[in-house]
Amino acid sequence: MGAFHDPETNSPAGEPVDPVCRRSPFGMGIANDTLSFVSANPALLRIFGVNELAELPALDRIADDGRFVTLLSAALVGATPSDALELMLRRPSGDGVWCLVSIFRSECRDGPQIVLQVVDIDAQKRRELELADRESRWNNALESAGQGVWDHDFAKGDLFYSRQWKAIRGLAADAEVDGRLETWIETVHPDDREHVLREIARQETAEAAFNVFCYRERHRDGHWIWIESRGAVVAYGPDGKPSRIAGTDTDVTERRKAEELLEQLSRRLELALDISRIGVFEANLMARTLTWDDRLRHIYGKGAGRVRPLDWENAIHPEDRAQATEAVKRAIVEGGEYSNAFRIVRGAGEIRHLRSRGALFVDSDGVKWLVGANWDVTEDVQLQQELKHAKELAEARSAALEEARGRLEHNALHDHLTQLPNRRYLDATLEERAQRAGREGTRLSILHIDLDRFKEINDTLGHTAGDAMLNRAAAVLRAHMGPDDFVARIGGDEFVFLACGTEQRKLDELAERIVTAMRAPVLFEGHVCRFGASIGIASAVGSSIDGRQLLINADLALYRAKNRGRGRHEFFTSDFQAQIIVSRKTGDEIMAGLERRRFLPYYQPQFCARTLDIVGMETLARWDHPERGILAPSEFLSIAEDINAVAAIDRQILERALFDLAAWDMQGVVIPKLSVNVSSRRLQDPDLCASLRAMPLHKERLSFELLESIFLDDCDPKILDNLAEIRRLGVEIEVDDFGTGHASIVSLTKLLPRRLKIDRQLVRPIVRSAAQRRLVSTIIEIGRSLNITVTAEGVETAAHVQVLRDMGCDALQGFALARPMPAAEVIDFVRSERWRNGAADTGTDGSQASLVASRA
Repeated sequence: MGAFHDPETNSPAGEPVDPVCRRSPFGMGIANDTLSFVSANPALLRIFGVNELAELPALDRIADDGRFVTLLSAALVGATPSDALELMLRRPSGDGVWCLVSIFRSECRDGPQIVLQVVDIDAQKRRELELADRESRWNNALESAGQGVWDHDFAKGDLFYSRQWKAIRGLAADAEVDGRLETWIETVHPDDREHVLREIARQETAEAAFNVFCYRERHRDGHWIWIESRGAVVAYGPDGKPSRIAGTDTDVTERRKAEELLEQLSRRLELALDISRIGVFEANLMARTLTWDDRLRHIYGKGAGRVRPLDWENAIHPEDRAQATEAVKRAIVEGGEYSNAFRIVRGAGEIRHLRSRGALFVDSDGVKWLVGANWDVTEDVQLQQELKHAKELAEARSAALEEARGRLEHNALHDHLTQLPNRRYLDATLEERAQRAGREGTRLSILHIDLDRFKEINDTLGHTAGDAMLNRAAAVLRAHMGPDDFVARIGGDEFVFLACGTEQRKLDELAERIVTAMRAPVLFEGHVCRFGASIGIASAVGSSIDGRQLLINADLALYRAKNRGRGRHEFFTSDFQAQIIVSRKTGDEIMAGLERRRFLPYYQPQFCARTLDIVGMETLARWDHPERGILAPSEFLSIAEDINAVAAIDRQILERALFDLAAWDMQGVVIPKLSVNVSSRRLQDPDLCASLRAMPLHKERLSFELLESIFLDDCDPKILDNLAEIRRLGVEIEVDDFGTGHASIVSLTKLLPRRLKIDRQLVRPIVRSAAQRRLVSTIIEIGRSLNITVTAEGVETAAHVQVLRDMGCDALQGFALARPMPAAEVIDFVRSERWRNGAADTGTDGSQASLVASRA
């Protein structure tokens, strides 16, 4: 493209600018090999909010997005320009602006230049992000309500089903759904298909703009679930027929089960009343209305006409009227029930003997009702027996209703397997016990218990065995309960033990007894099963105890117990809380550091043992902390692993290292090989190879170092698949820290890495220990026999250099030759070759002096 040149027009910095580019609404600029801008048109200055060329930031400082680093790296090595990317660029003021960015390399008389083209899309992009945010909130609201969304756009042929829609049916979130009617209808219960097809037809023909219906559908596991489907027409085609129908599906299986249970109970009552020939009435005492069922009408000889309040009183035999009506009035006044016997006179003077029972009932609206039953006792003893049987049936119905209610309440608050209280019951009890302990000044303690090795039993012997172990654990906890204690199962293999009361409890002894009891072997179908327990303990006393926080503290203590080896208990302490606060703060800072791309590579050269020429660089992660400066992995790696940030750090280091390698090439300093450490979590990433393909990899010059702790004989299949694909991408494999005892020779022959590095713990003693020299020499021979290059780490003295050279080691790395350094120091170090002076003295007496000189 060349410079933007016009003899009559200059840029704000005095650099010539092409008149077309100067008037272009798109930002355009040129940077030299130091990535500083040497030319820019007015549109680019406006986009960055500056007035002068000198105010523009360096090209590698304008974006924090890893894709920009990849784009720039590709341009630096002259790769074919890729499609423009949507990126947020950083202005010198700190503001961000969304732009469409293109970068490519251009050759001119003064050398290679980097051309930047930018289109301002900030307003459009922010509107898109706002719309996406709104859509996300709406989808989250529907999913939290348990409603699955479906959307059939017939005009576009687009059928959409939400994650919750799939979850209701037991499908994975990314599962493909065949929404064709002829396919889907096969999952509907055969008895419901005709009904479902009729309701769908009503929607699709616009007969019902909004429709609600229920049906049964087969779950992925094979059982039937009840679905309540709500649909509405949201768009019509030119022919007036619906072109788009959307709605929600809700799993109402539990509701239908409850309805069926109540329906069964009602049918039983109806049957009992039919058998006993009891007539039922209800009277609205406020509206003064009276309702009789058909049986009661038959008893009184009343036809189909309206029943008036005085019909009952007028039908009573005159001699019994006062006594009968008085019993009813007394029940109404006292708010109780009544029972009496009286005679009635039916048509043609027929006298029948009746018994009546009733009770006052106040509904939720405050309306008073008198409900009851009458039955004819005119018949002889047989009729009396029938009435007695009817009474027993009525009592049985009442007991069944009460039992069902109690069962529903119990099921709602208890775990169905162990019959221990569940999480809902625990939450209510924890709040009540915390308030009581605060009032009485007693101590409330929580033991959070998690079973060890439960998953192995469940996976190997099946869920029946797992259920047996859970029941065994529940029995152990029940056996250790005091009179005021409370035990609940809150998860798959998690339990909570509330230790309450005024007596002094030795919680450590209680926890140890539980742990010991849990270790006892359990015989299941001929198998001896053993599992254990880890316990986290939190305790509090005082006027205001926060039960929820106490439970969180116990959970944190459990986490520490499991990390320290399991089969033990740990107390939550103030020191532990302080550590958690520090860890949480460091974790937040790590995530912020990733967002601001403050993780950067340091480089430690590797040297040929014979010639001391540089044969490679190892990339080491460093954190440029805004307050604490440059930090080594020991300061952040463990916390990064806890928050699953190691893979992101690996990726950021790799992107920057590729950029640095390309930059060194442009300046004439060619590093033969660059090795990058890769974590186990990164190797398990299913998207690893896809992300590597998008990077400007330097084939045959890049290698991944695997810690020997990853390199196991029973390595994860996903790791092995990724390693095979990495090799196909031209990236070599190295084994780091070899000799720490994890990798076998057999597994080494299977993987055949390009290089292996002898751990520094083995190298350091070789100057003074003949046995250690023999061990290191054996490793070198193993590498030579397998055609694997061997690098020694921890080369700290000139004596190390000489001994390893004599052993036939291929490459050296350590402080005797070079310390880790930032990318900016690499070029000067390589060109100066000052390491050769540091390693020149190979005598034993001068080794420490050489080491001091090299470290200085």
